[in-house]
Amino acid sequence: MKLRIALLQLLPGKDLEEQKEIGIRACREAKEKGADVALFPEMWSDGYYLPQDAEELGKLAINKESGFVNSFRDLAKELKMAIGITFLEKGNVKPLNSVVFFDVNGNEALHYSKIHICAFADEKVLSAGEDFYIAELDYGRGKITFGSMICFDREFPESARILMLKGAEVILAPNACPMEINRLSALRTRAYENKVAIATCNYPAGQPDCNGHSTLFDGVAWLRDEPGVRDMCVFEAPGEPGVYIAELDLDLLREYREHEVMGDKYRRPETYEILANESPEKRISRMEEIFDKAQEILDKATEDLERYKSFQSEIKKLEEYYTGAEWKEDLALDEAGELPEDLKRGVLSEDGIYNLLEKNKEISEEMENGKL
Repeated sequence: MKLRIALLQLLPGKDLEEQKEIGIRACREAKEKGADVALFPEMWSDGYYLPQDAEELGKLAINKESGFVNSFRDLAKELKMAIGITFLEKGNVKPLNSVVFFDVNGNEALHYSKIHICAFADEKVLSAGEDFYIAELDYGRGKITFGSMICFDREFPESARILMLKGAEVILAPNACPMEINRLSALRTRAYENKVAIATCNYPAGQPDCNGHSTLFDGVAWLRDEPGVRDMCVFEAPGEPGVYIAELDLDLLREYREHEVMGDKYRRPETYEILANESPEKRISRMEEIFDKAQEILDKATEDLERYKSFQSEIKKLEEYYTGAEWKEDLALDEAGELPEDLKRGVLSEDGIYNLLEKNKEISEEMENGKL
């Protein structure tokens, strides 16, 4: 069984809408070329643009449930092709560098946020993800157990090792950096030492600090009945933009994983204690990061609470309007078609205004009872 992976090595457009249009066209081309899975480069929603101003960055961040992400959910279902779409995701404190995979039925299979952010560079304005995950991905002609890592995650052996230990046979890796001999060697090594296939999708030449060369390393270092070794790099794209199809022989990989010695078979985790032990400096730094985030959240919560309290007089006016004669008069005018069509009138929705007032009452009571 061959898994056909489309590596969407694309140049970005100028805004979110153009990114969506370019991405949809590329996915349709991938399907026409016979792809089972389509993978975008890192942070496709804004073309890996990371302004350092928090307000500007916040305007670019989108939710997982946004129209942009959901358009690829719908497309996966329409095309019967799995899609991994990358985006700058809204976070609780700072945005996240994320990817969501949808299967051929448009179901979310996996949601991952980059753990090893480049905090020494532009990604210092982002929050890091929390864990590595694996999932089953239905690609129509079969299923794979897979996980994801994003760009700089590649440089840490623990990333692919954790995914392998959790059961991943394939790793799908969005990317945005120059894929030169050392980075390609890191991918080759991650595939070799874990007996996993790794498909990486990069931006092409023409995107700042990128050069294409999206790859597929199939994780099979040698064949059982043949002498010598083989090149695990079964596909490497050129530098130019394009939709490139890389084929992974799943039967070969699975048979190899059954009998070869790498991966988990001969590990000695009882001797790796130093990998799990945290130095005082690292512990303090980790707690300091939590401290800083907590301070930021609490400061904002205090500010929001003061705004909430000061706005109660306005909400009181809204309540008096709803319970008085004026609201009923305005509703009658609306139902009679006597109000301008372009007049915003959410306040005349009985469910909307009632639910808002009930929510306000609930919050006020919880504050009075010390629950908030």
